[in-house]
Amino acid sequence: MIGAALVALGLVGYALFAQRLERRSITGPIVFVALGLVLGPAGLGILGVSFNSETTLLLTELTLAMLLFADASTVPLRDLRSDLGLPGRLLGIGLPLTMILGTVLAKVLFPDVSWAGAALVACILAPTDAALGLAVVTNKAVPVRIRRGLNVESGLNDGIATPFVTLLLAFVAIEEGGGGTEVGALAAIGLAVVVAVAVGVLGGWLLVQARVRGWTSGTSEQIAGVGLALLAYAGAVALGGNGFVSAFVGGLTFGAVTRGHEHRAVEFTETVALIGSLVVWTIFGAIFLSVLLNGSLSWAAVGYAVLSLTVIRMLPVAIALVGQGFRPDTLAFIGWFGPRGLASVVFTLLAVESLHEGGAGVAMLLQVTTWTILLSVLLHGLTAGPLGARYGARINRAGPGTPELAGADEPRMRRRTVGA
Repeated sequence: MIGAALVALGLVGYALFAQRLERRSITGPIVFVALGLVLGPAGLGILGVSFNSETTLLLTELTLAMLLFADASTVPLRDLRSDLGLPGRLLGIGLPLTMILGTVLAKVLFPDVSWAGAALVACILAPTDAALGLAVVTNKAVPVRIRRGLNVESGLNDGIATPFVTLLLAFVAIEEGGGGTEVGALAAIGLAVVVAVAVGVLGGWLLVQARVRGWTSGTSEQIAGVGLALLAYAGAVALGGNGFVSAFVGGLTFGAVTRGHEHRAVEFTETVALIGSLVVWTIFGAIFLSVLLNGSLSWAAVGYAVLSLTVIRMLPVAIALVGQGFRPDTLAFIGWFGPRGLASVVFTLLAVESLHEGGAGVAMLLQVTTWTILLSVLLHGLTAGPLGARYGARINRAGPGTPELAGADEPRMRRRTVGA
């Protein structure tokens, strides 16, 4: 319990200085990754977490499930009908191209890994997490259209990537001689969608009806939001479905049924998930970084991590936005701010847990994802503020008719940082 007490102390300490730290580009993930490194096996060794810990896996899974539900239910899809160009292209063209390019380069750098293993690495690292560069999407100097596009992309791409990760895990498990089948993975996804629609539609309708009749309060609606997120996840898992797919689709259907007017119902869900995410970053620092420090340095893994944050992200973004009239510095800016965060951490934990007998393939996956996420936490966290301010000042000096400055509604930010 000493380790848990020190993590709790870290939460209190960070909360006291969060705004001041983030003004200096020291984000929550940076702080808690460092805390985990100090308390974990590579440091003082007093934080009792490990890859095969059921508590660790449950905490990380529930945190991601709540974030998936909250993100999907609060993304303003109705408000985007007049400007689907940017987020639509990033998700519909950029995300698949990122997965494909990431797969090819993983196979080139790690020729002994199967194509399914290479694709698994690429899909684990495809989702972005705006929390690692929140200074960009909250900086009013950056055009609203650009901030909203990045915000929507990060809110949906982790849920879109989840089925691909699920299927590829099944393929790799089969290759390694483990259990599971492709048909079983597809059935789990299909069952998750059924559960999600039931929870999202019925839960959203009941909440709207109760609110109209004055049966709820602000607090009770927030309790309902947490309950629906957990029900979507746990209900699907209990029936043999994929909990993450269910949480994501459940959030989408909940948001559609309530027409986005019940966003306050998920505010507490976001807050609980935020606290959980800080604990997950502590776990990442404790057990993921210990792998890097206790193992031999893989330059191929470091190289792939650098490519993942640059070419594998930036080239698909540039291709996806062809014809939109954006300036080169805008394409570079959007391409750079695709940080890898919580979803990639949880997907990696699931892969390690599912493929624990996979040997070299799992070791490669763990090294690659750890290096990529670590570099992202540091580089995106430290550059979000300065680069956002510099880009915003430059783009706002552009003349009238600049596509980046086209009118757009101010996006609703998901509360994923204490300092903002």
